[in-house]
Amino acid sequence: MWDLLTHPSNLIFSVCICLLFFFALLEVFLLLAGGGSQGILDQFLPDDLIPHKDVEVNIDGSSGLLIQFLDWLYIGRVPLLIWLIIFLTLYGLSGLILQSVLFQWTGQYITAWIMAPACLFLSMPLVRYSAMLIARILPQDETTAIYSDELIGRTATIILGVATPNSPAEAKVQDQHGLTHYILVEPEQDESFQQGQSVILTGRTKIGFYAMHLN
Repeated sequence: MWDLLTHPSNLIFSVCICLLFFFALLEVFLLLAGGGSQGILDQFLPDDLIPHKDVEVNIDGSSGLLIQFLDWLYIGRVPLLIWLIIFLTLYGLSGLILQSVLFQWTGQYITAWIMAPACLFLSMPLVRYSAMLIARILPQDETTAIYSDELIGRTATIILGVATPNSPAEAKVQDQHGLTHYILVEPEQDESFQQGQSVILTGRTKIGFYAMHLN
């Protein structure tokens, strides 16, 4: 067992287990102190993963894919410290267990350069479903998060630039909760919107919204 934990090919998994105990003790300490991990590490999350914050609507293609992947992993839906404990547990144990089984078959450990990314790939679905289970168990705060499609039909105000077809300008709009979102707007028809002008959002584009003049 000691050889399994200290072998160079397994050190990354052993370090994960050590970090697991550290974070678990930190969580227990925070709970005994009358708090919890909520907010301790969550402040480092991207704003799009914190639904209770008043943030800009960000639907840029490249960053959107990253946000979707992090959301798929349930990062932001459970306290980040809890998510790290789940990840370290499953990643560290999957690596050690797999290395132990392979050692029984082959008499040697597979190099960490192969096992580390392989176990990362294999453990991600387990991390997701474990975080999903924890998210259902933990008490949830009420949220004012909305889907960007819910902004369609609302009045926005151009605040920066001139919006023309295929050349959007920055605008601001309030949702049903009174929160302000900053978005990109371009005309749905062959017209232009000037700074300070109010428009009606009519649909989604790849990077923002279509709009029409406010009658």
